[in-house]
Amino acid sequence: MTDPVLMLHDLQSWSPAGTALAVLGHPIGHSLSPPMHNAALAALARTDARFADWKYFRFDVPPDDLPRALDLLHAKGFHGVNLTVPHKVIAYDRVATVDPAARPVGAVNTLHRTDRGWRGFNTDGYGLATAVRETLGRELGGAHVVLLGAGGAARGAAVECLQRRCASLAIVNRTRTNLDALLGILAPLAGGIPLRGFALEQLGGSAIAPPGALVINATSAGLRDSDPTPVELRDLPRPAAVFDMIYNPPQTALLRAARALDVPHANGLAMLVHQGAKSLEIWSGVPAGQTAPAMASAARAALAG
Repeated sequence: MTDPVLMLHDLQSWSPAGTALAVLGHPIGHSLSPPMHNAALAALARTDARFADWKYFRFDVPPDDLPRALDLLHAKGFHGVNLTVPHKVIAYDRVATVDPAARPVGAVNTLHRTDRGWRGFNTDGYGLATAVRETLGRELGGAHVVLLGAGGAARGAAVECLQRRCASLAIVNRTRTNLDALLGILAPLAGGIPLRGFALEQLGGSAIAPPGALVINATSAGLRDSDPTPVELRDLPRPAAVFDMIYNPPQTALLRAARALDVPHANGLAMLVHQGAKSLEIWSGVPAGQTAPAMASAARAALAG
């Protein structure tokens, strides 16, 4: 196995030379980040010797072990770290500093080593906006957005939509409690942008959003083939496009419904790629647009394999 899943005890005895990067999650075996980043680093090394000794690793770290892991990674000289489920929110209060753009999100997915400790960033919003532009030819700025979900992924997407000055933002969620909590967090960021929330039973009619809105799924509904759609598209005014953050499986029930209605649609693979490329830009200084193609090819190959 060329890309093993490492554990905390492997980190405690860490000795490899070179510039080390890592992704932490629990579980982590499914992550496409190592093949993506290592493909991009290999491509960079072919023309720039500075990257010849850069390598990206994966560590399975349970939530209770995250503080110890972050301390060890810093002590062992790791240059950068990605965080995935369930660590993005947990790490937010455990880093030395947080980039101002990440503060409204309340989560970090990218850490950059400084002498004082880790500096936290969140590249998911950049990944979303870039993927929507690349796959659907649309911008978040100026768009009427219908966002499905009220969890952590939805919060990051909502913040990005508001920061890019969407025309309006309607959030649809199954339960009212989580929805109201998210609306309370977002209200200070809206700055005059119409911001509304709807429970599932309230759907139907043009009060939610005008025709031609962009629908974004930030729920986990669709991860299993048996999952129903998070919302019936026919209950919404006809959207201009549908973007599902889920990339595996590549065709969720929501995307199949969009296809049946002949609505442009895309899954979240491009979002994964572009957030990863932005992380590498933070660590290396190489523009994200330069490494994204190599990451995309590696991600597609890993999924096919």
